[in-house]
Amino acid sequence: QGQLVESGGGLVQPGGSLRLSCTASGFTFRNYTMKWYRQAPGLERELVAFIGPTGHTTNYINSVKGRFTISRDNAKNTVYLQMNSLKPEDTAVYYCNTYFGLREYWGLGTQVTVSS
Repeated sequence: QGQLVESGGGLVQPGGSLRLSCTASGFTFRNYTMKWYRQAPGLERELVAFIGPTGHTTNYINSVKGRFTISRDNAKNTVYLQMNSLKPEDTAVYYCNTYFGLREYWGLGTQVTVSS
């Protein structure tokens, strides 16, 4: 049974930075692609970035390219999302996600609020 726990959210001013972390347990973390999603109020959940099992493959939605960086530490069973140059439109609950054993796993999310 997989478990994902996010941390690192908070309130930040426009232009600021945050680093989100997601620590995994209950499965062989190094074997699976990890994803970060976000959901803003009134909007659908959207995929922000993903990273392959070894960390060599990454991809991002256009709106965060050049500002966000996804990375992972397989020794620590943790995936990160470094978010720089944050904008008010980045305000959302950010979720960690993976898929294995024919089902998806989600964390509870961490709130990111970008406001002056």
